[in-house]
Amino acid sequence: MTSGGLIERYRDYLSVELRLSRQTVATYSHACESADSFAESLGVGIQEMSTHDLIEYLIDRQTTENGIDQRTIAKILSALRSFYQFLVLEGVREDNPAVTIESPRPQVRLPGVLSIESVERLLEGVDTDSPGGIRDRALFELIYSCGLRISEAVELNLQSLFLPERLLLVRGKGDKERLIPVGAQAVERIERYLEDGRPHLTRIRSERALFLNRRGGRLSRKGMWKRFHELSQSLGINAKVHTLRHSFATHLLEGGADLRSVQELMGHADIGTTQIYTHIDTEDLKTYHQRFHPRG
Repeated sequence: MTSGGLIERYRDYLSVELRLSRQTVATYSHACESADSFAESLGVGIQEMSTHDLIEYLIDRQTTENGIDQRTIAKILSALRSFYQFLVLEGVREDNPAVTIESPRPQVRLPGVLSIESVERLLEGVDTDSPGGIRDRALFELIYSCGLRISEAVELNLQSLFLPERLLLVRGKGDKERLIPVGAQAVERIERYLEDGRPHLTRIRSERALFLNRRGGRLSRKGMWKRFHELSQSLGINAKVHTLRHSFATHLLEGGADLRSVQELMGHADIGTTQIYTHIDTEDLKTYHQRFHPRG
């Protein structure tokens, strides 16, 4: 069987047998397809790659792609280990060449966070004179109000909204659902979008997606990223869409929310992930020490 056929069978295995999320399946499949393209340059298929070949591939990814980090390399390696384990189960290979490659330790990085003033300037900077602008304001307002991941915002349907109760039903990682309170401003923006924005973008009445692109289909992750990039660049603000989620968590904790509540709102399986948002700058530490220590 061709390498493409094996990757297709692997994709079905992840989806049907392991029942992984669509995003995980797409990520793992893409990693295998990328490795297969590199394998072609070596004159082999991905199913024939050796440990040495895989190491060369990972080095190539790091040297040819500007900005790829250790965390991404670790994810790629995880996907390849899974793929070759599948080939062992299928009897295509007797060994897993990726299992002996040590995963790089990802650097612990504090997430980028905007000040409350910068978030307000960003949201106020959206031009709402068009249906697309009305959508963007509602979209970014909702991401910040609810701390949504990009994938979660993309997957929202009309049925996800419970506006009278000011609640949003979100499907997160591992297809786990959670109900999140929606702020009053986000509710107001969503209501305007449903009244003045979405009807002008709709092409098919049966479309369930909440946020639509200009062709009437579901707004993609790439489309969302592009719109936010254009907005932040025009305002001179250094941020990504995910920065709104980081800012959501940080502003809650700074306002006095407890860590466990923020964990639930963010959909983190491990509270250790939430703890990265408890960073406090040096000046704050000095202030607290002076105020509360008996010899401050």
